[in-house]
Amino acid sequence: MSRRTLLRGAAIGAGAVALPSVLAACGSGPGDAGTIKMGSNASDAVPKKAFAQAFDAYEKKSKKTVKVNTVNHEAFQENINRYLQGTPDDVFMWFAGYRMQFFAKRGLLTEISDLWQGFDGFSDALKKQSTGEDGKQYFVPYYYYPWAVFHRKSVFEERGYEVPETFDEYRALAKRMEKDGLVPFAFGDKDGWPAMGTFDYLNMRANGYDFHISLMSGEESWTDPKVKNVFDLWRGLMPYHQKGANGRTWQEAAQALQQKKAGMTVFGLPHPGQQFSAADREDLDFFPFPEIDSAHGQDAVEAPIDGFLMAKKARNVEGGKDLLKYLASPEAELIYLKSDPNNIAVNESADTSSYNALQKKAVELVAGAKQISQFMDRDTRPDFASTVMIRAIQEFINNPNDIDGLVNDIERQKKDIFAAE
Repeated sequence: MSRRTLLRGAAIGAGAVALPSVLAACGSGPGDAGTIKMGSNASDAVPKKAFAQAFDAYEKKSKKTVKVNTVNHEAFQENINRYLQGTPDDVFMWFAGYRMQFFAKRGLLTEISDLWQGFDGFSDALKKQSTGEDGKQYFVPYYYYPWAVFHRKSVFEERGYEVPETFDEYRALAKRMEKDGLVPFAFGDKDGWPAMGTFDYLNMRANGYDFHISLMSGEESWTDPKVKNVFDLWRGLMPYHQKGANGRTWQEAAQALQQKKAGMTVFGLPHPGQQFSAADREDLDFFPFPEIDSAHGQDAVEAPIDGFLMAKKARNVEGGKDLLKYLASPEAELIYLKSDPNNIAVNESADTSSYNALQKKAVELVAGAKQISQFMDRDTRPDFASTVMIRAIQEFINNPNDIDGLVNDIERQKKDIFAAE
């Protein structure tokens, strides 16, 4: 199936944030022309191994060396600004849309429009996601992954559960799972971003994609009754979520699903899959987040795009561009996906015949979407997502009953941050 069909109409995505001294220490001096330094946030075992295989293939083909500096994923995100202003690596892993645009606008990235003139297999929507506000290209997309509600097929079959299509059915299923002795929703937000996916879907299903993107852009008020309703809907589901979420990692939450202790979880395609063995992965399945308002149905799908950027301070620009050119090829994507079958290739020339059932279903989900969001911390300013929304959602998880106080606090901080632009 054409990637052009899959990602047609994707929205300009958004924000992330900053890299600490540990990262600043990684990107260092000039080095030789045959060595390309790669800043990696792929600290989890599955993607780390898959990227290593893709880089090894490039080394054999180019006779160059890729020196990979891997940093904890969350630390990488939270400290990227400091990293880029310090001594960054030549090329680094990052995200499409607003997150890329934010740093391009600040002159922290190297333009690669010349490479895009020779790229094949990328849709116009992907090019848009890779383009800065100045109309120049900075990003090489590598893969995408939709968010949905994941579950085990065997658990649903054994207990006679049916996939919910509406929010009322969703809530009723959660209540039934609790009665059956399961935790309805595996949930972990220690890293600050996982719960954002639930908010995004609740908002897009209740208020529509356009309102959601306007809210993320700072154009809507967080005190709007529409936003309060989103938190109220979430509050009604909160008793069915795994307790102590702010102290639990996403990996631990996914393990509860894998161990059949939990019935469902809202995640991106790679997250639960990394916690399932190859033999067990066929039991993993998902369904689209249920409909709340029929006016919006299930039109919007959250499908973040990951890829690569070149730092403005890159020492080996020629080598970095050569590596980026290779990473834009379907060959490079498929090498990665062979070891990490939890994502979807973005290049329309990539051979999808080896996709597993879950990947094929993910392709269909995105292909049928009328709108595509990138994720809260990619669809808004990185500083707002990091300093305001992570803390606000974690506060909501701890105390979901003070919605007025919560949205008033968010709106006050939003005004200060967006006014500073």
